[in-house]
Amino acid sequence: MNAAKAFLYSFSPHFHHLHPHKTRPDKSLHRRRCSVSELRPPNQRRHDFRFSVNREGHRFVFLVRARQPGVKSEPCDVSTESVKFQDELNEVVVSGEEDGVAWWEEFPKRWVIVVLCFSAFLLCNMDRVNMSIAILPMSAEFNWNPTTVGLIQSSFFWGYLLTQIAGGIWADTVGGKLVLGFGVVWWSVATVLTPIAAKVGLPFLLVVRVFMGIGEGVAMPAMNNILSKWVPVSERSRSLALVYSGMYLGSVTGLAFSPFLIHQFGWPSVFYSFGSLGTVWFAIWLNKAYSSPLEDPHLRPEEKKLILTKSVSREPVKTIPWGLILSKQPVWALIISHFCHNWGTFILLTWMPTYYNQ
Repeated sequence: MNAAKAFLYSFSPHFHHLHPHKTRPDKSLHRRRCSVSELRPPNQRRHDFRFSVNREGHRFVFLVRARQPGVKSEPCDVSTESVKFQDELNEVVVSGEEDGVAWWEEFPKRWVIVVLCFSAFLLCNMDRVNMSIAILPMSAEFNWNPTTVGLIQSSFFWGYLLTQIAGGIWADTVGGKLVLGFGVVWWSVATVLTPIAAKVGLPFLLVVRVFMGIGEGVAMPAMNNILSKWVPVSERSRSLALVYSGMYLGSVTGLAFSPFLIHQFGWPSVFYSFGSLGTVWFAIWLNKAYSSPLEDPHLRPEEKKLILTKSVSREPVKTIPWGLILSKQPVWALIISHFCHNWGTFILLTWMPTYYNQ
């Protein structure tokens, strides 16, 4: 309010009587800011002033009306939503709504991170299951027997096993943004190179599939690292449910579109089209994502405060009590159930198309 008073006072008609040593304000500016009420008698003149307030990336525009001393002003309510002034000569409506802010910029940044992680897992399983469909025409073209087909299908999991724990340690060290971005680019490049490697020879194809598994192996630990820093505790169940649903949606999407692409453009088109989507995702990821809210210069202060105050902050774990962990029965129940779930899931995803084909 002090700034507003100073602003109005600087354009007051009595400014020069109080401070004669000051120079008169620019007349063109004074006339431009006065309303048509200047046509009234001198003792009833009033002056309208517009001013804007910039706060936290938003701009609010207001209209302030000043009258000559001794003239009673008309009461009016000023708010940031809408201000309306009316007299017998003119009507002015000034909007106080936020100016120049798009709706997508108001979307919570933490949920932008969640949606990007969801998209990454969608692409992850699309690139993973496309081989289950493409292996049928590939084995017919290259005369692969069932043993060779099984070797090719399992080679992905060799690399996937290698980077599960390493990916989590790496994400804790350099940040989840870099690790997840690396993983998506790595497996996308490996997906695009799959048709080329298959035509060069079986050993090259196995190496490319191992490389693809290495890229996808870091995705899950990196995602957990990011969400633990970006999402408050009260929203983590919803965010994790959305992200993990991307895996199953990716399996459905990959199995649904692969036959169409193979029928229309040949089996290499599956790898080229799915792999190229990773580059689009990576470009958005570099522009929008940060490893933690503290690193994001564009994060609104109120959202940053919400994330930091409602998240459980802990010091990095220096030592892991493996003996104590493995001595608990619930831990072994989770290990066994997760193993059985993945065994059944990947057997179906890998071999179901071959089973129906034969």
